[in-house]
This record gives sequence, C-alpha cells and structure tokens, in this order.
Amino acid sequence: MRLLRRLLIVLHRYLGIPLSFLFVLWFVSGIAMIYVGGMPALSPQARLEHLAPIDFRAIRLTAAEAAGRAGGDGRGRATLLTVLDRPAYRFSAGPFGASTVFADTGETLDAVDQETTRTIAARFLDVPPAAVAFERAVEDVDQWTLVLRRELPLYKFDVDDGRGTEVYVSPSKAEVTLVTTARSRGLAWIATIPHWFYITSLRVNQPLWYWTVVWTSAAGCVLAALGIVLGVVQFRKSRPFNLSASIPYRGWMRWHYLFGAVFGVFALTWVFSGLLSMEPFDWTNAEGLDVPRDTFTGGPVELDHFPAVDAAAWAALLGGRVVKELELERIQDRPYYVARVAAAPAALDPKRERLHQPYDIGGRGESEMLLVAADTLAVQREPFSTESLVARLHAAVPDTAIVDHELLADYDSYYYSRERQAPLPVLRVRFDDPERTWVYVDPRMSQIVAVVHRWSRLERWLYNGLHSLDFGFWYDKRPLWDVGMIALCLGALASSGIGLWLGLKRLRRDLAGLVRPIRVRPRGQTGV
Repeated sequence: MRLLRRLLIVLHRYLGIPLSFLFVLWFVSGIAMIYVGGMPALSPQARLEHLAPIDFRAIRLTAAEAAGRAGGDGRGRATLLTVLDRPAYRFSAGPFGASTVFADTGETLDAVDQETTRTIAARFLDVPPAAVAFERAVEDVDQWTLVLRRELPLYKFDVDDGRGTEVYVSPSKAEVTLVTTARSRGLAWIATIPHWFYITSLRVNQPLWYWTVVWTSAAGCVLAALGIVLGVVQFRKSRPFNLSASIPYRGWMRWHYLFGAVFGVFALTWVFSGLLSMEPFDWTNAEGLDVPRDTFTGGPVELDHFPAVDAAAWAALLGGRVVKELELERIQDRPYYVARVAAAPAALDPKRERLHQPYDIGGRGESEMLLVAADTLAVQREPFSTESLVARLHAAVPDTAIVDHELLADYDSYYYSRERQAPLPVLRVRFDDPERTWVYVDPRMSQIVAVVHRWSRLERWLYNGLHSLDFGFWYDKRPLWDVGMIALCLGALASSGIGLWLGLKRLRRDLAGLVRPIRVRPRGQTGV
C-alpha cells in the first residue's frame, strides 16, 4: 500500500508539472470565454444591416433567366441582394460553383480589383476611402480566417479609425466577410485562442490539432483523477476530529491539498467534458432517424416558378419598409420569398453562445422578416399548421411511429438559446425509432431546426452540463451563474497555480541534485 501511494504521488507530481500550466491557461481563458465567446466573426445581423437596399425598379431579369446566364438549370437556391449598387442574384452552387448575376443586365460578376474592394470596405464601415489602406492578399488562412477557408482569396485592409480595425473583403463576391478590431483580436488571444489551441500553425493541420487537444485533455483527466484519489488516501482520521491534524501537509502544499480537495472534482469534469467536445468516441457520432432533406420543401427550388419582379406590387406590400435581401425558397411545394428587411443596428461581432453542441440548432428567430408567397405576393402571417407538419414527417418516414408531438412556446432542455436566438414557437415530434429521435420544426418557416437522438441528448449533459454547468435551474439566472462559474474557476485555478509553482520548485531541486559540484582538492593534499 505504501509503494502504491508513493507511486501515485510521483505520477501526480511529475505529470502535474507540464499539465498544471495548461490547467492554469484553461481556467484563466475559461473565465474570459464567459464574456468573449468564440473567434471574431461577422454576424448575420451586422452583415444585413450594412447591405444596401434592393432597388426593385432596376430588376430586369427573372431568377430563372439569371440562372441561365450563369449556366445553371433553373433549379437550386438563389438570393436577390444588392452588389456594387446593383440588384443581383447570387446562386449558392452551379456547374461552375457559386456565382453572382446582375439582375439589371444579366452580366456575371467577375472578381473585382483591389481598388473596388477598398471602396467596399470603406462603405461598409462608413469611413472615407483614404482611411482604408491595403495590407495584403490573403491566399492562405491566417489567424482570423481559420473558419473562412472556402472564402479565400480575400483582400485585407487596415482602417485608420482609432480602433485598430481590419477588414477582409471577398473579391469574388464583392462583399465584406470579416471585420476585426484591436479589442476583438486582443480578447481572442486572452480567451478563445489559448482555450481551444487555435494557433494558426497548429490549427491548419487538422489531425495534429485534433490529437493534440484529445491527448492533452486525456492526460489532464488522469492528473485530476490522481489528485482526487490522493486527496482521499492522504487524509488522516483524527480523534477527536481535527481538520488541521488530518491533513499531512504544511505551507503551500497544505493549500494545494485543500483547494484540490474542494475544486478537484470540477477540474476533472471540466477537462473531461472538454475532451468530449472533440467527440473522440464513436457513440457520439451515432446517427438518429434519417429524415429526408426535402420533407418540408417537396424538392429543390424551381426558379421558373418565381415570376418577374413587379416593383409597384412590392412597394405596396412593403409599405415603406426596406428589403435588404430576398431568398427564394420552396416550402411545402410552393415558391416563397423570405424577405429580410432593415433592422436595428447590430454589433459587428456579438458574443456567440453554445460554442460546441452535439447537434446543430439551425434557424434564426428573426422578427424583421417576411414570408411572401411568390405567386400571389401574399404575406404568410400565420405559421404553418401543426397537422401539415406532422403529416409531412409521417409521410417522410412511414415505417417509424410518432410517439407524440407538442408545440412548445418556450425552450426545453435540448432545444434552447440563452440569447433567445433560436426561433419560437417550435414543434417537437418524438419518434419510436431505435435511437429515440426528437425532431424540432420551426412552424413559421416549415423547416427542421434540430434533430436530437438519445446519444446526443446524453452528450448534451456530459458536455454542456458539465462544461458550462448548463442546468436549467440556474443557467439562465445571471449574474448568479457568472458568480458561481467564476468562483469555481478561481478555486480550481488556485489549486493548479500552487501545484505548478510547487512542482517547478521540486523539479529545480531534483535537477540540482543530479548535478553535484565536484570539489577540487589542493595539490599535495590527500583524503583519508
């Protein structure tokens, strides 16, 4: 038993020297992550705000005609927006990839030059062009475009606005794709980058980055578990009970023991749930019920079902409101426009929530959006009926029984949004398949916004529950949640910081013992 205890102490000590540094890094950056969120990104709301209004009077081509100019077959999603002060159709895919066709002349947008992109950046930020200076063409990802790899190449500009603003503009789309400031970049270096190991040289090598995070997290689990075990086996019972006499340590080691005994469990659950965010186990990748993608559309968008734009009819429909973007969609076998109108100013880089989750929650709870039938230009003011949504799901998977369905007016434990960004109400349909799949449908848009099976529900608790203490009884109660999380992080940080300092002292002493000075005897003197 004594030998085993000694072995545990040695393993914890020398494993803790390098890993305690990572624990300190994780806890400090974790506190910052509460308020920073993920990497800098251009929010959909900010992008929409900076789009120019669509001039319906200048539109001469239908969507089908524009698709023909791009070499398409008239099937597929399209968006009408303003590009370079002209109305244009943007097609997400085609025989030549994504393309943009101007709706006034039918010309296809070619990559714009550097001077044009500089003008685009200046307009986006509402600054004089002289305040925007070209820095370089981004051919390979840099620190801020790690998730924009498909958008490359980009032109990067520095903006003389006193905020250290940098703007990335896509020459192929003629639009801004990212805006960062000295503040957002600095906060990312304090929070997201160290917490996620998002260093460019590491992150561009996906396998290396993945296994670095997995193995360091796994080693962290071992270190935290060893500390908890030692906290138990090193405790000495005293009669009468005396806490001071029961702890066999003094000085800083005593504080390391106390902080570890209280906060070690949280350190373990945090590093374990961080490991789960990488989804290293096959069961986390299990598939739920396979619901066909066209369940609520009826098939791909057929652009010839969208008539020529009637500017006067649109003006009457909008009643003075300004449309920034018009998406062409197929919903329940009918053509619809999703009209996004001018909204209140939005932050360029708002904090994002639920930075990792075991399943996607799509959709946007947009208040400034109109759903318009393309054939009649009638606004769809009521959500699609529950009966129609359930009937389509049943027809899509006829061999799987529906256990029940419920229209939720508020979020449940698996479909939720702290900032209330996910659309409500939502229809929850539960199936009797082997994976006990739940499908969430947005009745306003008649589209699936989440599919959750039993394994992803388990991972939701193991990751979001343990990592963010994401439990309904207090997760939405701020600042109470903030106080609790910061207090726990500080306690775990104290244990790790003291452990790191003690470990470095011990390592220095051990190394000094290995290099003993050789005493040189004076000539003519012999030892006895």
